[in-house]
Amino acid sequence: MTPRPLAALLLSALLLPSAHAAEPAQAARAQAEQWLRGQYATPGSRVVAQAATLDSRLQLAACPSPLAASLQEGTRLMPRMNVTVRCPGEGGWTLRVPVQIQVYRQVLVLVRPLQRGDGVRADDVRLEERDITRLGYGYVSDLADLEGRTLSRALGAGSVVTPGALGGRTAVKAGDQVQLVSRLDGIEVRASGIALGSGDSGSRLRVRNGSSGKVVDAMVTAPGEVLALP
Repeated sequence: MTPRPLAALLLSALLLPSAHAAEPAQAARAQAEQWLRGQYATPGSRVVAQAATLDSRLQLAACPSPLAASLQEGTRLMPRMNVTVRCPGEGGWTLRVPVQIQVYRQVLVLVRPLQRGDGVRADDVRLEERDITRLGYGYVSDLADLEGRTLSRALGAGSVVTPGALGGRTAVKAGDQVQLVSRLDGIEVRASGIALGSGDSGSRLRVRNGSSGKVVDAMVTAPGEVLALP
């Protein structure tokens, strides 16, 4: 074989990817997926991670040490994340691997529409599996977090209950004895009443006057106190 064809053959071997050259890249993809699954796996959750196909022209030396993976500090969970995979040691390399990730967890979802100020009871919600990477406003998964809480805004059936949608603790609960305050022309009259609904300050509910038995519309003004509405 003449020198010129031999040189061309060697050059082609350097430029064309081979199965052996692709192995480190595939190892990097596998490491990115496995590491990311481990970061977000919790009991009862399901994590799906799929690394993007890397450039076929990528040439990486085989790594003699275990690969290390990490995320940039401050990175929050998103549907697409860039995992840094590093071959440590002298002559090592660093590669950024894009990974599509889905993290499925059981979250609380409303079974019926609720209005602002309504209390959220156990029978108002159910647990459903949702991909939390797409729940940018967070989620609630524990019924204990709903105890005594009211909604700060209206939510429709099927809505995920988020921390931001929960207001303060319920100031008045259905069946509570309350002070029913009536104001007319500067005169204030107080009577005892029974709340027929639950709500936080500012929410509206029905109250039965303890003396007359009449049911009136009222607004919660403080724990145990409501203002009769005209």
